[in-house]
Amino acid sequence: MRIILFVPAALALSGCMVAKTAYDVVTLPVKVASAGVDAVTTSQSEADEKRGRELRKQDEERGRLAREMAERCRKGKALPTDDCTLQKQ
Repeated sequence: MRIILFVPAALALSGCMVAKTAYDVVTLPVKVASAGVDAVTTSQSEADEKRGRELRKQDEERGRLAREMAERCRKGKALPTDDCTLQKQ
């Protein structure tokens, strides 16, 4: 009697597995395509973050160059391109 009850239950569960597998197979190309599109496109927030990083990097570089110029002017070893009049205020 127990065997008779287990066989239909096992068959019913295997049908669920077949349906899930079929669903996974059908949706796989959509998932792959959307992942590919997401990988090659940049959202507006990602673009903003990237631009912000670039601006901060440029600002840090300008600050570093200004400090180096000020140090050269202070030591009296200014380059011809240095504007030491800004430092004498």
